[in-house]
Amino acid sequence: MSELVTGDAVVLELRPARLPSRALAAAIDLAIVFCVFILVSVVVGIASVTLDEAAVAAIGVALFLLVLIGGPIAVETLSHGRSLGKLACGLRVVRDDGGPIRFRHALVRGAMGAVEILMTFGVVASIASLVSARGRRLGDVFAGTLVIRERVTAKRSVAVPPPPPWLVGRFSQLDLSAVPDELWLAIRQYLTRMQQLDPGVGGSMAARLADEVVTRTGIAAPQGIPAAAFLAAVVHERQARDARRVFAGAGGASTAAPVPAGGAAGSLGFAAPGGADAPGGSGTSARSGASAGAGAEEQTRAGGSSAGFAPPG
Repeated sequence: MSELVTGDAVVLELRPARLPSRALAAAIDLAIVFCVFILVSVVVGIASVTLDEAAVAAIGVALFLLVLIGGPIAVETLSHGRSLGKLACGLRVVRDDGGPIRFRHALVRGAMGAVEILMTFGVVASIASLVSARGRRLGDVFAGTLVIRERVTAKRSVAVPPPPPWLVGRFSQLDLSAVPDELWLAIRQYLTRMQQLDPGVGGSMAARLADEVVTRTGIAAPQGIPAAAFLAAVVHERQARDARRVFAGAGGASTAAPVPAGGAAGSLGFAAPGGADAPGGSGTSARSGASAGAGAEEQTRAGGSSAGFAPPG
């Protein structure tokens, strides 16, 4: 296990890939690349029968650079670090801070790979991977990347804190189709670890994630709702939609939104802004706000909110 600290002071637990899995992935990638190279060389050789030796040699060099070097670079760039070999072995190339790689990272890795893998038959890459504490070859060191294992042994997941009761169902009409999986993962990691963060750092992270969600959905967050509560409500809405789809496919179970974890309304100790009435003014929302206030009093006597949400201003 390797702990990487992002620029927002969030610790990411990643499992670096070791030499055996990396060697297997590289062997698969090289086999595919060489098959493509041979196939393209045969086709080009047939088409260039009438050319002289110098032209044929120039075409051979160009094919070597485009297929054996440019091909892996293009694949890693377009797939954000998942070539066919890495996909088969459950590996992925990421930046040192855990983010997806870009063209410049793939370019440096590919250029160094031509030297430490192709020209030395993988000897230099194997030695560098064995010496490195995180199994990195020279291309990873110069590019600032890391190969990690994506398929790991399942562990007990930490539950995402539920939103305040008066926010449940508030975003039922929100279009979440444009929110990528990477952003959902970042939001989930923040919500499950926000109590471990410094309040200032956690607040800035919540605001940044909320702004990203607003940008993706195109609808501004309601005024007076803390960013952490907004994120929890949006995640809850997505989980509710997933549950409805699963139940509908299984034979038509209830489509009501699931009750927040903890059972009792107001378990977060989060009162609705502007008094007992929840935003919207409906009778159901008013009852939810009243229940939230009662739960907040009980939670205060019991020792405070378990999810770390605080009432607005």
